[in-house]
Amino acid sequence: MAEAIKVPTMAEFMAQGKSPEVLFWVGCAGSFDDRAKKITKAFVKLLAKAGVEFAVLGTEESCTGDPAKRAGNEFLFQMQAVTNIEVLNGYEVKKIVTACPHCFNTIANEYPGLGGTYEVLHHTQFLKSLISEGRLTVEGGKYKGKRITFHDPCYLARANRIYEAPRDLLAKLEVELVEMKRCKTNGFCCGAGGAQMFKEPEPGNKDVNIERTEQALETKPDIIAAGCPFCNTMMTDGIKNKEKESEIEVLDIAEMIAAAEDL
Repeated sequence: MAEAIKVPTMAEFMAQGKSPEVLFWVGCAGSFDDRAKKITKAFVKLLAKAGVEFAVLGTEESCTGDPAKRAGNEFLFQMQAVTNIEVLNGYEVKKIVTACPHCFNTIANEYPGLGGTYEVLHHTQFLKSLISEGRLTVEGGKYKGKRITFHDPCYLARANRIYEAPRDLLAKLEVELVEMKRCKTNGFCCGAGGAQMFKEPEPGNKDVNIERTEQALETKPDIIAAGCPFCNTMMTDGIKNKEKESEIEVLDIAEMIAAAEDL
């Protein structure tokens, strides 16, 4: 049995009169979705290995409001956002890391207008900084030489122009990165954006995630790498639709680094 990792809350830090280096914003998917919980655990293992003093909000964290806003319910979004901002500002949080591009985009770009200004990093950016500072070492490992294609999350890539951090991490794993025809600035949605994650698609002749999965399969990958819990779900569903789940894995980059390090 692997040793359980203690994940402290902001309240616990506060009680000791300390503040953590970074707040890990887990997000709804990372907290409640069984698949996404594995990404959360992998990222926490990497933070622990790098000796990062981090904390979570725990039960004080609630949805950033991204799905409400994208679905058009601005009133609900502002209620959710303001609640979170009051908690964050109460703890004087300065720096936030999250494994969800939707949380990342909302906290970084929508919260400042409502009184919440923080330094916000996607987990791939934070892991890259840990590696460049020498706090985390990643060399090859079990994915060395594997054919990997990386699916750019919309809210990481096109919305916030973060293309290189995830690819730099894959380079550290010494994989063979094969880009899809549509990547980076010309990326393609997994089909979950704009709160589509929580509803069935409108009538049409092909689901968006199937189209994206076909684009990924063109690269003949061993693994489809993702950087977002929603993308992970949609690409996994696409792989199942094509009955390729025995041949192709869909993994978050944090999971790949943790597995390469045998954490």
